[in-house]
Amino acid sequence: MQHPLLSQINSPDDLKKLKVEELVGLSNELRQFIIDEVSSNPGHFGASLGVVELTVALHYVFNTPYDRLIWDVGHQAYGHKILTGRRDLFHTNRKYKGISGFPKRSESEYDAFGTGHSSTSVSAGLGMAIGSKLKNEERQTVSIIGDGSLTAGLAFEGLNNGGSTNSNLLVILNDNNMAIDPNVGALKEYLLDITTSQTYNKFKDDVWNLLGKLNKVGPSARSMVQKLENALKSAVLKQSNLFESLGFRYFGPVDGHDVVYLTQVLNDLKNIPGPKLLHCHTVKGKGFSPAEINQTVWHAPGLFDKTTGERIVVTTDKPTPPKFQDVFGHTILELARQNERIVGITPAMPSGCSLNIMMKEMPERTFDVGIAEQHAVTFAAGLASEGLIPFCNIYSSFMQRAYDQVIHDVVLQNLNVIFCLDRGGIVGEDGATHHGVFDIAYMRTIPNITICSPYNEEELRNLMFTAQQNDMGAWSIRYPRGTGSMVDWRKPFKTIEVGTAKILREGNDVAILSLGPIGTNAAEAAEKLAKDGISVAHYDMRFVKPLDTNTLSQIGKRFKTIVTVEDGAIQGGFGSAVLEWLNDNGFSTRVIRLGIPDRFIDHGSPQDLYRECGIDTEGIYNSIKKIAKPKLIGKVV
Repeated sequence: MQHPLLSQINSPDDLKKLKVEELVGLSNELRQFIIDEVSSNPGHFGASLGVVELTVALHYVFNTPYDRLIWDVGHQAYGHKILTGRRDLFHTNRKYKGISGFPKRSESEYDAFGTGHSSTSVSAGLGMAIGSKLKNEERQTVSIIGDGSLTAGLAFEGLNNGGSTNSNLLVILNDNNMAIDPNVGALKEYLLDITTSQTYNKFKDDVWNLLGKLNKVGPSARSMVQKLENALKSAVLKQSNLFESLGFRYFGPVDGHDVVYLTQVLNDLKNIPGPKLLHCHTVKGKGFSPAEINQTVWHAPGLFDKTTGERIVVTTDKPTPPKFQDVFGHTILELARQNERIVGITPAMPSGCSLNIMMKEMPERTFDVGIAEQHAVTFAAGLASEGLIPFCNIYSSFMQRAYDQVIHDVVLQNLNVIFCLDRGGIVGEDGATHHGVFDIAYMRTIPNITICSPYNEEELRNLMFTAQQNDMGAWSIRYPRGTGSMVDWRKPFKTIEVGTAKILREGNDVAILSLGPIGTNAAEAAEKLAKDGISVAHYDMRFVKPLDTNTLSQIGKRFKTIVTVEDGAIQGGFGSAVLEWLNDNGFSTRVIRLGIPDRFIDHGSPQDLYRECGIDTEGIYNSIKKIAKPKLIGKVV
């Protein structure tokens, strides 16, 4: 049998039947199972490999699901899912109608809290711990947070509040010096000092062993040893302990890959009341050499050969369009060479958004601020107030976290910050937590901001070129994950007149108004409708704010029916803007809005999800076919 121990584990109750020394073998099998599965069904890889032993130890020691485990971000939760009854379903991970790639409350009672975005675990865990106490339930609550997630302000807010309570909360810091890209900032250096101090670690081990021996003596002895250890940390490190200054008892750092020792530590911590933090040092990608060596690439590597470690990239002799993120990356560098005022900002995603292209040549003008979207926006506002032109690149779904900063710190002060919202629209396999479908609706309610989306790669370049001219105030340029439609996209820059649309196809029966690259589906639908005798005009609107009201007025006069198409929430989005303007200006034109319906969309391939939402080529075609009658030429009706 390939996995003799793991094959017996259908729940944590089965896990607890093993002898503690068998956990080493189980950890090896679990790690290999993850490698086997993710090699053929791509997903997040390195983070889950890094917490295999920790995952096994947690479910061995704690009484889950009664005891709560909250896995911050969820990239690290594959082992957790496999040990909690989803091993035989794991081949459906991130697939359409399969299990989610992140913890999801509706999927399993073992998923205590949904965690697709980072840095929520401490606050959620604190709420659960206090809630349990108010209900007189003696349950344990454990929040497992990565050092990358600890850079977000929300994590510190949770720690600050949690340390002032007597809640039974255990925070486990999974310290691997990585988010997706290497961690940045003072906290990284602080954790590195603690982890690498040989003097401190030797004394720490002695004190920890003594603490274990004296536990039986009584609480006064345990308290004495803890005070001794706290004094030792300050003396050796020559600084106070950050976590203890926030009111948490700090333990560690410990080897996060010694599963037997982890069970001992966790058992001891169960009996220590109050807020506690255990610092575990782990290796992202542990047990798979390529993932250990190149941790950024192997965060989510796609298909790969599990034997050789070679990543499988589908190639073709036919030229292919670039990813939109790479167009952004090359274009901002090109613009920055021409305009010394341009700077680039990203919250922990330099490779994900391709700002690393500019970072390599101009490190002094590019800033990775860590997982801190609110800070990224206000930092950009500060730069803009000094006359610089920040391109602040944030994934659409993560920009939700900085909405107040966009309004108060940027737009209200009319500062020239250019938000480039990557992953706008349906993103695919990461699902509801990552779909960037709300930005059009939440941005367009803000006064004094330009909102636009390019039809293709060339238009993205030109919108970026336009936005950095003449201190034009705040911009939001949104574009999707993945590739576009143009191979020959590196063309000379052209200024686009703000608030103007572009006609792509003439027609007489119905007008399609599309926003962004989803317009390519609309173009294909229009072509197909033409073969049925339905004449469709197609406009690339480009701007949601300001709308091209001159073109809208002409369309309203010419057409009885308008169909809007967007890769965004239909409630309050681009189609709503068109409908509102037509209504406010006395037009009785029928408007049919196609976009993301008013519900959360689960995971699956983009094409599966476009089809589900009715904005794939066939869906647009069918929607128009129902309402438009073809012209019958040469026939008597």
